[in-house]
Amino acid sequence: MSERDRDVLAVERRDWPGPGAKERAIRERLGISPTRYYQLLNALLDDPKALEHDPVTVNRLRRIRDERRERR
Repeated sequence: MSERDRDVLAVERRDWPGPGAKERAIRERLGISPTRYYQLLNALLDDPKALEHDPVTVNRLRRIRDERRERR
């Protein structure tokens, strides 16, 4: 896993205080757009190394993703 991958998971692990704070942090800390962030994050959910690195966050996000897919 790259340092950027670990940084993406770290951003997702945090609890954000209000609207826009997370997107601002993504741009400032990672230097990428929120759209690119979510693309990277979605790919990480299927990466065994990401699961090994942060199982709580990855499993939580997998559950959310699966619930959304079931509702469609």
